Amino acid sequence: MTKTKLRRPISIPTAAGLTFLLFVSFLCFFAARWFVTVYGRIGFDSILFTLQSSLSGVQSDLVRSFLLGAALPCALCTALSCAILLLLRRLPLRGLLSILGSVIVSLGLCGYAAVDVELTDYVWALINRSQLYEDEYADPDSVRITFPEEKRNLVYIMLESMETTYLPQDLGGASHANLIPELYDLARENINFSHNDGVGGFHATSGASWTIGSIVAQTAGIPLKTPEGIEDWQNGYGKDGVFLPGATSITNILDEAGYHTTFLCGSDASFGGRKTYYLTHGMDKIYDIYTARKDGIVPKDYFVWWGMEDLYLFEYAKQELTELSQLEEPFAFTMLTVDTHHIGGYQCAYCLGEYEETYEQSISCSSRQVLEFVQWLKAQPFWENTTVVITGDHLSMDNGYFQRNVDEGYDRM
Repeated sequence: MTKTKLRRPISIPTAAGLTFLLFVSFLCFFAARWFVTVYGRIGFDSILFTLQSSLSGVQSDLVRSFLLGAALPCALCTALSCAILLLLRRLPLRGLLSILGSVIVSLGLCGYAAVDVELTDYVWALINRSQLYEDEYADPDSVRITFPEEKRNLVYIMLESMETTYLPQDLGGASHANLIPELYDLARENINFSHNDGVGGFHATSGASWTIGSIVAQTAGIPLKTPEGIEDWQNGYGKDGVFLPGATSITNILDEAGYHTTFLCGSDASFGGRKTYYLTHGMDKIYDIYTARKDGIVPKDYFVWWGMEDLYLFEYAKQELTELSQLEEPFAFTMLTVDTHHIGGYQCAYCLGEYEETYEQSISCSSRQVLEFVQWLKAQPFWENTTVVITGDHLSMDNGYFQRNVDEGYDRM
């Protein structure tokens, strides 16, 4: 009887089930490989947040890259596996072997994917409770914050994927040339928060390695941790109209102090929950590609890269800052650039083409545009009563560029 059972071929439903199992496993494997190849290892938190967020506003090139780099090889391997299973199902002793083989292959693929995207580190962090909040966090609601009688305006510039790696080696970077001389001079000539005596930076922590995570960390002083429970996953961040309502951010503080607060980006502000986060925390006005179209900054149907390039973003910022300066109350203006986003950045009309790497052209161009914008600010009547903060949002995710141009052991900041 045992031999008869062993020789029984697998049924069509069983073969279909095994094919589906292999499909899911191949998808996990190739999706993980694609993610690490494109972004590098930036933590499983960012993957979880992306999975439960809307893809509205995502760059079309990334979707195409995923389809070619993950979905297509997954489909081909699944089709090949299905053909093999159907071929082997009629051979003696192969039914049980097909099942065992499929399960072992699936476990191997999923296990490799889990390690590749640092799922194991994420699970370990969940098991081991951190003392971060007990030991380090100061609740803004329990701290007395005093403003001067004449409040200063704030211009907060977040630069996409900007890091000190782009400096030459003799200045602490890892580049073959100084890609950001203008930003270097601005940092050197003003207050610069650094890990060394020169122009340095800081390490990206878990929960702050992608844009919305960094925004939350910089403005609320906490890492963005993804939902864990089933109910949290069903709601998600921003899906019910609020985003971390229990946290107090700098925007909340400035709003309560009488500031007029605004946020400007050149893409869809809703992407990644940015719009919901800021509106939840006291932001008065949001500007993005859609308001730029309405305000005549770009044509009605304009869309390049992630929305509009930074040359239009800075012009939009000048227009809005001029209007804000006419208000009676002080203003807090936050803007986020986009041209240095991966992959390869965006080459606008201001790019000089001085480097072979297109990404380096975008980085260099961004540095020049920031300096020009700061010089414009200095020429404005409100300059003397305005504080300007310039910061990168997170380390670049253009993994291919750094594999080609930066030593593996370099400590990026």
